[in-house]
Amino acid sequence: ADIILIAIGAQNLRSLCKQIALCPVEEKTFVLCMKGLEEHSGKRLSQVFNEEILQPVSLAIWVGPGHVQELVKNVPSCMVINSDNTYITKRVATIFNSELIRLYYGQDLLGSEIGAASKNVVGIAAGMLDGLNLGSLKGPLMARAPREISRLIKAMGGNELTVYGLSHIGDYEATLFSSYSHNRKFGEAFVKKERFDKLAEGVSTATALMVLSKRYNSELPICEAVYSIVKKGHPPRKALKNLFLRSTKYEF
Repeated sequence: ADIILIAIGAQNLRSLCKQIALCPVEEKTFVLCMKGLEEHSGKRLSQVFNEEILQPVSLAIWVGPGHVQELVKNVPSCMVINSDNTYITKRVATIFNSELIRLYYGQDLLGSEIGAASKNVVGIAAGMLDGLNLGSLKGPLMARAPREISRLIKAMGGNELTVYGLSHIGDYEATLFSSYSHNRKFGEAFVKKERFDKLAEGVSTATALMVLSKRYNSELPICEAVYSIVKKGHPPRKALKNLFLRSTKYEF
């Protein structure tokens, strides 16, 4: 195959890449189809891939809204392809574009990766609001979460406007509201103290975002609240109260 798609749990990417590195894959194009960050390093998945695969290959990412349960029913969606190589971005998007999935050319690999990964943490927050019967706060969540993620993307050297595209806000309906969203369902189950056994990428991403928040001196109050609940055991309602007690600020 000339183009190889990878769709696995984000935390398993490095070990998979170590195996791929043992194979002759020169001139192949790899497309990462998952959304996450390496948990303890905060590294983007493209960074993990490039650290392990030293052969001359091309790399792109495929992110945006879409649940397989809907795609198999011919429910269309829009997604974005991104790479640090414009030719590869356009080639992959052109090959996979269809009546079912409209693909756009991304222009900010860093921003797309951070945006796509962080929306899973926002999805957990949305699920927690559902579990606490505070669904009306999803509106403020959708307004404020992109602001903190855009600041992080800018601090890291990306385009802060990327967060308002398909990789982040464009994926909110599928992540914050859908019954298929693992991250939303995890957040709801967590505050209800119910068991949830499926992969919720936002759990590991919350830790990674705390690494990036400290490294780039960029405040992430909503993501930090999710982290404090999931990783440190803070009571959900107390974490929410702490968000409301933050000093009053200008909206923009």
